[in-house]
Amino acid sequence: MLIPRQKTPDLSVETLSHSAFNLHSDGSERGTLVVFYRGLHCPICAKYLTELEKQVGAFAERGFGVIAVSADTKERTEQMAEKVKAEQLRFGYDLKLSVARQWGLYISTSRGLTTIGIEEPALFSEPGVFLVNSDQTLYYGSVQTMPFVRPHFSELVGALDFTIANDYPARGEYVGKV
Repeated sequence: MLIPRQKTPDLSVETLSHSAFNLHSDGSERGTLVVFYRGLHCPICAKYLTELEKQVGAFAERGFGVIAVSADTKERTEQMAEKVKAEQLRFGYDLKLSVARQWGLYISTSRGLTTIGIEEPALFSEPGVFLVNSDQTLYYGSVQTMPFVRPHFSELVGALDFTIANDYPARGEYVGKV
């Protein structure tokens, strides 16, 4: 389990239209929003990433870089970027599932063709959203076992305004005896 205020696992992936991404050296002022998505086969992911595309500038104004990452191939990732009409959103691809598991993501097996007629990969990760500070410590994390009911990016932007203004610390850091 990832613990707030502690270092996250490393994350290095190739990206579309940008150089290779490395979380350790991303260089954003405050940190990086890392959004793990299921892949091209997921219509909910396409809708979710379309909303994220609209918020990339808002995160940048608050000092955060943004990347969407999946285990999909470059070709499938290109199709997803086209589907969401991405202009600002960085897309990372070929995420190793062993790395996904280090991030606490759930792994699912294929059920064949989806409702939109796209074959699911044999194995893929379920969604996760993480705000990682510039020192690579976890600030916020949300992982899911299903594609449904994900955090809203506009609410996350609003929360950042509060946390930045009030120097609000990451919560959930206690690991002692209970």
